[in-house]
Amino acid sequence: MRRFNRVVTQRVGALDEAFLARGRPLGQARVLWEIGPDGVDVRDLRARLGLDSGYLSRVLAALASDGLVTVGPSDADGRVRTARLTRAGLDERAELDRRNDAVAASILDPLGDAQRMRLVEAMAEVQLLLAASMVSIDPCDPRHPHARTSLDSYFAELAARFEDGFDVDRASPDPPSDLVPPNGLLLVATVAGEAVGCGVLRHHDLRGGVPGWSEVKRLWVAPSVRGIGLGRRLLASLEHCAASAGAPIVRLDTNRVLTEAIAMYRAAGYREVERFNDNPYAHHWFEKRLAKG
Repeated sequence: MRRFNRVVTQRVGALDEAFLARGRPLGQARVLWEIGPDGVDVRDLRARLGLDSGYLSRVLAALASDGLVTVGPSDADGRVRTARLTRAGLDERAELDRRNDAVAASILDPLGDAQRMRLVEAMAEVQLLLAASMVSIDPCDPRHPHARTSLDSYFAELAARFEDGFDVDRASPDPPSDLVPPNGLLLVATVAGEAVGCGVLRHHDLRGGVPGWSEVKRLWVAPSVRGIGLGRRLLASLEHCAASAGAPIVRLDTNRVLTEAIAMYRAAGYREVERFNDNPYAHHWFEKRLAKG
């Protein structure tokens, strides 16, 4: 990993005092790029880049001092600060774009066609795996915007994919009280401050705070991060939470069109069982016995 990082930083010139654009350090150049032509809320910029608020404030102040950025109230909410590029900032960002293209071309030019293809494919694979390492999975209050965004995206995808559409009211909506302990929980996966996945765990037949069994529901992964194993990570996290609560068995149901989900459940050790609920959209029912502890 360290050798790889050293080669990449050297090859793209990240160690140069002036990285790509007009004597500007790498940190400033990256922030300038991420602000973009439409501007961005400072809190979103901080989350996207994973930067300390103090460091980001200093970078924005330096860019503003050079006449490239303004920071002021958001048009939508005066309490929110938004960074915007000035005309000079837009010009420098365009120059940064041109120099980035030149660096990419200089890397590809010495290689043959087959080597270029190998490099691009390898870079895409590395990008996916690095994205996987950046995702965090945590319990989320069902009233939090991340929870609402994730569940709304999940319901919208079901409506588009199911043969007869999807109506959440027919599918037994989850009251918020059922998505917090001791009744259950909602996990949300995030990367760079953006919700990219979710999963629900509902406990059933609670006796003395211990569930007789637990149910996995609403398992969703954003299209932008599919292919990095996030669905399996969410499922394993929900299983761990169920086992920690004392549930001996976890169950779930799914629709027949969700073939990739069915394959994942079977690969994760779920076996198909008889119907255990009245979900009108379910065609398959599964369960898995959990290891104690």
